[in-house]
Amino acid sequence: MTSSSTKLPVLGSDAEIAAGFLDEWFDPIEAGLRDRVREFIQTMIESELEAVLSRPRYARRPKADPKNDGAGGVAGHRHGHRSRSLLGTFGRVEIAVPRARLDTAEGKTTEWKSKALRAYQRRTKQADSLIAGAYLAGTNTRRVRRGLAAVFGGAVSKDTVSRVWRKVKADWDAWNARSLAEEPIVRLILDGTVVRVRLDRKATSIVLLVVLGVREDGQKVLLAVKNMGGETSQAWRAVLDDLVKRELRKPEFLIVDGGTGLEQALSALWGDVPTQRCTVHKHRNLLAHAPQRLRDEVSADYNDMIYAASPGEIEQRRRAFFRKWRLKCKAVADSLEEAGDRLFTFTRLPPSQWKSARTTNAIERLHEEFKRRIKTQTVLPSAETAAMLF
Repeated sequence: MTSSSTKLPVLGSDAEIAAGFLDEWFDPIEAGLRDRVREFIQTMIESELEAVLSRPRYARRPKADPKNDGAGGVAGHRHGHRSRSLLGTFGRVEIAVPRARLDTAEGKTTEWKSKALRAYQRRTKQADSLIAGAYLAGTNTRRVRRGLAAVFGGAVSKDTVSRVWRKVKADWDAWNARSLAEEPIVRLILDGTVVRVRLDRKATSIVLLVVLGVREDGQKVLLAVKNMGGETSQAWRAVLDDLVKRELRKPEFLIVDGGTGLEQALSALWGDVPTQRCTVHKHRNLLAHAPQRLRDEVSADYNDMIYAASPGEIEQRRRAFFRKWRLKCKAVADSLEEAGDRLFTFTRLPPSQWKSARTTNAIERLHEEFKRRIKTQTVLPSAETAAMLF
């Protein structure tokens, strides 16, 4: 009696299966470019050393010009090459880095160091950026290695991912602790944005508190991004105290979204600093209090008031707005009255600055860009990475 048995084919590892599948996607252009990378990097570093020594390889040192002390370049000599492995978006390449000794003013010699390829550098900044970006998106070390294997030619290990993450985390901590004493900040824009993150295996909404500074020349600089759990006065006060601890100078003007917690924190710390309440946020508040049929009319009257040409004209239209809407829709008039004079603080500035001082639009653009980048991720992996991705 004969028995027939069917043997199932033995499947290889995930890496082998992926490699076999990707063989059909071989790109000769990509492969050719990667083969040329080694030659290009070596030529670039050789050119850098030639510029320092003022002579190519095997050439004699140029004679010194007594009329120009710098004409002869830096005195020194080559002494071979050092093999260096470099990982980039082009894959891993082995390059021969030239070595040289340079003469110093004290009569000694020092090792020449390339500015293009830093000492002990094993990866390009673009490679670190890809690895860190994949990890911050919520991927673990094994998945990062598999996901980027095609880009790096399988050269990314779990230890490499961990080292890149530690470097990114150290840079983030240093950015959060950097001194602000030398920053010529004259204006602050403060606002919060809501994102969804995973906490205890559940999707939870958190608020990132964002502070944007405006320098004397008008340039904007991000000062802080903090996850404090919400927009309470205690949370905002902790953010402001951290800025003061980092020696931020007292601002001359503040722009806020109108949140109660933020205004309480600012009043306690910088109560005498002029504060502008965002006119766009208040516009949305007015529309929320108006019935649908009246919203176009509310918007027209509000814009006529806010965008008037002079402080006197603004005040005149403000009184007219109150008279009209107290009769037509009292909730709208009450909402505008709640904002008080802080809605018109921008009129203290020169008219040329009114456009930038009326709203928190500068920080809102950052929020929109941040949410555009993360829109494919409905839930971010953690509160810490949410702030870092901002």
